[in-house]
Parts: sequence; C-alpha cells; structure tokens
Amino acid sequence: MVNVYEAAAKFYDALSGERCVYRAGRELGVALLALRAGDTVLDLGCGTGLNLALLVDAAGPSGTVIGLDRSPEMLEIARRRVEANGWTSVRLIKADATTFNPSVVAKELPAASGGHVDAVFSSYAMSVFDDWHPAWDRMRALLSPGGRAGIVDMQLPVGRARVFSPLVRLAAAVGGADLAAWPWTVLEREGVQVQHESVRGGHIQVVAATIP
Repeated sequence: MVNVYEAAAKFYDALSGERCVYRAGRELGVALLALRAGDTVLDLGCGTGLNLALLVDAAGPSGTVIGLDRSPEMLEIARRRVEANGWTSVRLIKADATTFNPSVVAKELPAASGGHVDAVFSSYAMSVFDDWHPAWDRMRALLSPGGRAGIVDMQLPVGRARVFSPLVRLAAAVGGADLAAWPWTVLEREGVQVQHESVRGGHIQVVAATIP
C-alpha cells in the first residue's frame, strides 16, 4: 500500500478527511501524550507531517520532534511544511517503521538523551502496516523507561454511528488500513496510567500510556 500513498502524496492532506474527521484524533492524542517543554518525541509514520505543528507546540522550542516515514513523496511534503514554518527542532528520517534500526533515530537525538526519546507517537499509521508489532518493538526500544506512548487509529464506528460503516470500509480499503488491527491495545497491555478515549462515533480510538 505504500505505492498508493506515494502516488497520492500531493493530494493526501486535501482528500484524507483531515478537517472533518481525523484532526480531532490527532489533537486529542497529542493532548493525552502530555509532553513537557524540552521533551524529545518520535512521530512514527509521520506522512506529510500533519502531527508536526501539534508536537512542536507541545514540546516547545527546546524540544525535539523526529518524524519517520518510508515514503519519500510524503516526507518531501513534510519537509516543505517544516521549512515553511521555520521549525528548527524537527528532524525527518526516511526509514521503514517496521524494520528500521533504532540507532538511526538515536543519531538525531540530543547528546544528553542517552539514545532514547521521552515519548513516542503514531497516528493512523500502524493499521496500514502488514504487521504493526515490529514497529511497536522499535518504538519501545527507543523510549526511555517511564516515557509516554500514544497511538491514534481506527476501527468501525459503533452505536448509531454504525450507519457510516460502509464509508469507513471504503476509505480503509483505498488506504490499505486494517480496521481490525487495533494497535492501541498494546498500550493497554503494557502500559500504566492508561488513558483511552474515542471520537467520531467510536471510529477513532485514542490511547496514551506510560511505559515502565
């Protein structure tokens, strides 16, 4: 499905339903992540950089935001976004989220970090991977003990919102997302101080936790 995203990179932001549906999940996810000024955070599967403004604001001018994605087309748009906003605290890395060597990210970290980040975050990306577990393993390997992790992803709507299920299935099929992947459940299993909320009729699941 990477080819789909690369082909549609120029139009992704406009056609992804960001404003009316998915922005709410990003905003809530970053809020629950509870970044502090000066934190270093990894945005796994950053795509065109739609999380960057939220993460930069949360980590402040002394923080560091690292975006990782395998699509050069998506990353090019993210780079333009970084340059347009003058975000000197952002680093972008081209790598596969499921196979990258954590040392590649560690090279971009502040010297005092000890090769670890304070928080990891992923939104609407892990359900697209054939298997999201290797991506989580790499995220956790980079996370400092006691750091925060946040995952925002999708499932079929529930309750009255189930009427929108056909549209959700169509969008997921086009984007290659597995609505039964439920990657956020790893935070519920492995984390403490778990916060779990949902928006848009249960379609968007937002989970954040502290990882011991």
